[in-house]
Amino acid sequence: MPVDPRQPVLVGAGQLTRRDGEPLEPLELMERAARAAADDAGVPRLLERLQSVAVVDSLSAPLGDPGAVLAGRLGARPAETVTSGLGGNGPQLLVNDLATRIAREGLDVALIAGAEAMATVTRLMKAGEAAPWPQDDGAARPTRTLGDERAGSSPAEDAAGLIAPVFFYPALEHALRAAAGRTRAEHLAAISALWAGFAAVAAENPHAWTREAPSAGTIATADGSNRLVSDPYRKLHNAHLAVDQGAALLLCSAEAATAAGVPRDRWVFVHAGAHGHDHWYVTERDALDRSPAIQLAGQAALAHAEIMVSELAHVDLYSCFPSAVQIAAAELGLGTGDGRGLTVTGGLTFFGGPGNNYATHGIATLAGRLREDPGSFGLATALGWYATKHALGVYSTAEPARTFEAFDVQAAVDTLPRRAVADGFAGDGAVETYTALYERDGAPGMGIVVARLADGRRALARSHDRGALAELVGAEDPLGRSVRVTAPEGFELR
Repeated sequence: MPVDPRQPVLVGAGQLTRRDGEPLEPLELMERAARAAADDAGVPRLLERLQSVAVVDSLSAPLGDPGAVLAGRLGARPAETVTSGLGGNGPQLLVNDLATRIAREGLDVALIAGAEAMATVTRLMKAGEAAPWPQDDGAARPTRTLGDERAGSSPAEDAAGLIAPVFFYPALEHALRAAAGRTRAEHLAAISALWAGFAAVAAENPHAWTREAPSAGTIATADGSNRLVSDPYRKLHNAHLAVDQGAALLLCSAEAATAAGVPRDRWVFVHAGAHGHDHWYVTERDALDRSPAIQLAGQAALAHAEIMVSELAHVDLYSCFPSAVQIAAAELGLGTGDGRGLTVTGGLTFFGGPGNNYATHGIATLAGRLREDPGSFGLATALGWYATKHALGVYSTAEPARTFEAFDVQAAVDTLPRRAVADGFAGDGAVETYTALYERDGAPGMGIVVARLADGRRALARSHDRGALAELVGAEDPLGRSVRVTAPEGFELR
């Protein structure tokens, strides 16, 4: 059976990791990655035919319409430019969008690119210098912007100190520990072993920022170079953002790829995609160790691709923190000890976490794996905020049984139960999860408790009291203990 001419195909993938030499601005990293993607497709002049140029939101080079600037550098005159909003789900969301337009709306050639130069920015900031590349006034705007730009945390979460990934993800980690029934030592060993496996993959990846492979014991040990950041995470459990990396994906319709002369051994079909978000605010979710949005998205995409989870040979789960990987793996039916592995790059700690653009690298690396293993299937996931916004895609060199479809699972997620948060609550509850933020001297500086109340609501509180912090991180496990909360400032374990 001939391939559907409107089937979207990933024909080229380019990546660039810049550790040495003169610093490159993010747009230069994108341009080089885009040219590498066109070379990878075997048709460098394909860039001149771009009809859509999409750029992942860049933290180190905010521009009003980066797609237009990039298109000009590539010699392209696209009919539209697109950007993704804040969030690591952006790259896969762009794939889902552009693949849909290829399948349904006549789009033929599209580029997705993104880059960060935060290693350079960080180095310059320490020296008191500004980034050497130009920035515009933001007045120019792209044709379209994708994504939900709402703030990631609620007023109650903000008041309790839940304001950043470094607070939310460790709290989700302790919720996972509670669900697994593990002691703190058992769980630390488990997540450190998981991360050691990711580090081993990065050590074999020429694009990885860190090519060393620390052992599980090293990752679990808090010391001067691997300090405690937020309980239970050491530095080596956190995404590494200070990297200079760029990546690009070149998408075509099957008929455009054929007309351009892209060799068939470069084709990776985009079989299906899906996206949606969990209940927006973390503490309103029914269970803190679950993600119905990932589960529903995975089910929809795999069903359309007509494959089972067991048939996935290559997987890349978004890996900003261990809790994100564990939640996604459980919802998709993948074990954290699965022999296939859960990353193809090495993850955001070891491969690198280039802002919102990690998933572009994940998809690019996945495409290479699939070409090396013809006929196999791969899955890539991406997320934004606090395991909030999700997007995933199914890929293979095998011809699809059906034309690409992207599924929005939001309506189904919105029907699911949610919990209320008791603002300003004063009274007793039980510790559902918690974390403590550590200072650089190794002492806890702030603790955060999420308490479950007798009526099922949650109360959120933080404390800077040394006695309360000592009790929170002391010998007795806080999970399940009675706690007196004075929200948002104050808690006392009983």
